[in-house]
Amino acid sequence: MPTKPNSGLFKRNTPIAGEAEAIELAKQGDAEAFSKLYALHKRRVYTLCLRMLGNVSEAEDMTQEAFLHLFRKIGSFRGESAFSTWLHRLTVNLVLMHLRKKGLQLVSLEETINPGEEDAPRRDFGARDMQLAGSVDRVTLERAVAALPPGYRMVFVLHDVEGFEHNEIATMLECSTGNSKSQLHKARLKLRELLHAPEQLAPVDHAAGDKKEAVQ
Repeated sequence: MPTKPNSGLFKRNTPIAGEAEAIELAKQGDAEAFSKLYALHKRRVYTLCLRMLGNVSEAEDMTQEAFLHLFRKIGSFRGESAFSTWLHRLTVNLVLMHLRKKGLQLVSLEETINPGEEDAPRRDFGARDMQLAGSVDRVTLERAVAALPPGYRMVFVLHDVEGFEHNEIATMLECSTGNSKSQLHKARLKLRELLHAPEQLAPVDHAAGDKKEAVQ
């Protein structure tokens, strides 16, 4: 099922002029067209990898891996969603496979909603957090996201940045929907805490992704 248009905090750009033609030529094996797609999307793919991994070197390696995978799989792109949405989903899946191979637990199984709270007044853990969406600048929010614990950061990036639904995240991370919602809620609370002292946040290196050469 195609992913719905992204509704996260960090808006993606609209389709770029010449992208559709480059996609069709790249499907036919045109190396120059593929290089154009790389140039158009490398920074956003690198940023996604960095947000998920929190490590510049790993993010650079996974960016290259994503475009190598794209080179092999671009023929399967059918245009049922925006190319950037399709590419980002491909990248997310590769990063998750990378983390699983390292033996890392993607979310904490203990960070679930207490079943005993089912009769308590409900809070919508999955709703968009308007306080975070409108109260801070993008750079500061990026720095705060990078400072989140890995499990919190993963769910926050997938839901609030990439726009995936909780049932999709649960499938990706092999956890329950309630676990995903709980992790997101705790991530937002932690973000608010971090944003109270933005001067203590470390800078995020987005320029590193530009150092990689285009995949041929």
